[in-house]
Amino acid sequence: MALDTPAAPAAPAASADAAVLPVSYKAPIVMGTFSLLALVFFGLRGESGLQTTFVLAMPGDTIALPDLVVPSQAFAILMALVCVALAGASLRWARRHRSTPSWAIALFGVAFMMSFLTWVVAGKSIPLTGLLQGSLLLSVPLIFGALSGVLCERAGVVNIAIEGQLLAGAFLSAVVGSLTNSLLAGLIAAVVAGLLVGLVLAVFTVTYFVDQVIVGVVVNTLVLGLTSFFYSSVLDKEASTWNSPPVLRPIEIPILSDIPILGPIFFDQSLIVYLMYVIAATVQIALFRTRWGLRVRAVGEHPKAADTVGIDVNRLRFRNVVLGGMVSGLGGAFFTLGSVGAFSKNMTAGKGFIALAAMIFGRWSPLGAIGAALLFGFADQLQSVLSIIGTPIPSQFMLMAPYLATLFAVAGLAGRSRAPAADGIPYIKS
Repeated sequence: MALDTPAAPAAPAASADAAVLPVSYKAPIVMGTFSLLALVFFGLRGESGLQTTFVLAMPGDTIALPDLVVPSQAFAILMALVCVALAGASLRWARRHRSTPSWAIALFGVAFMMSFLTWVVAGKSIPLTGLLQGSLLLSVPLIFGALSGVLCERAGVVNIAIEGQLLAGAFLSAVVGSLTNSLLAGLIAAVVAGLLVGLVLAVFTVTYFVDQVIVGVVVNTLVLGLTSFFYSSVLDKEASTWNSPPVLRPIEIPILSDIPILGPIFFDQSLIVYLMYVIAATVQIALFRTRWGLRVRAVGEHPKAADTVGIDVNRLRFRNVVLGGMVSGLGGAFFTLGSVGAFSKNMTAGKGFIALAAMIFGRWSPLGAIGAALLFGFADQLQSVLSIIGTPIPSQFMLMAPYLATLFAVAGLAGRSRAPAADGIPYIKS
């Protein structure tokens, strides 16, 4: 009778099958849909016999590359077929229970955009280097805001107040820069403004455990109301004194600025852009290569476990929220000191929320958030360039381009992104 006992080895196989991750077809479906769109509308239905010119050189370039001239319909079809191939690869990865790699999504985006540009500029020329340079500039506040969100949410605090931090930085940098006629004072003032807004957010969310989303919305409304009031009552009436700050000028980095295409884009920029490079690299290294970063990630994932090993959870969260506010505030200075040279009502225009979307699309990673911010900046710059050269697309749709890109990216291509486990959950020590 003992020989008839049931065999046990079947259990591990069952548990192994249960551990297999579910198949997600979101990325293949989205990529496949856009591939067919590119193939049919940009390629097969494009006008034949026309050429598209991509201008690669900019005025004053040391090494001037010749223009790239391609047959519009044939090149659009070629780029669309690249998109189809990548969509097929994404489907194979999904069937193997693997997510689509970031490089494949990035390559798909480049191929789709080249197909679109070839079609929409058929018979005309487009300054490709200038388009990319403008895209980087428009991405600067988004990158600062996204990095601020990463710093806060990796520690477990949802930062909805990025919009308010950017707006406060833009306002105070303009006022202090105007009164002192100093760019350095204006930049420091922007950091201080972001620090103060971050401090308010930290006190209510970390110290008093108020709902983080509600506090963020209230802070945004408060900053918008205060800056609008002071603009109407002071800055607008005495603009020469209160709202005429100096503007940062581009600084060419020798040798690097002479590199074709890359030089004008990355190494002929203002001080605030170079500060962005440094801060982005610092945040990436600090979060994933230092003891401090390990503690931050531990607090964001499992604060109780972090507390048991001696980490002061709420103190670390408080500091990260304030630090994130300082980063956002510096990004706000770009609106005034870095580009416009004056403050206006609600001049951030929702850029803080796009930065929040960039952080989510980037999967709470500094590098991913930067890539997403560059995508949204490109969409914003593209609508400006295409509206100037004239396209068959109505201007209303072009104005929607940055926000449509945000929606499609977060909803369709973000993949199986997961926020830190304790994100948005107050830690009350028992």
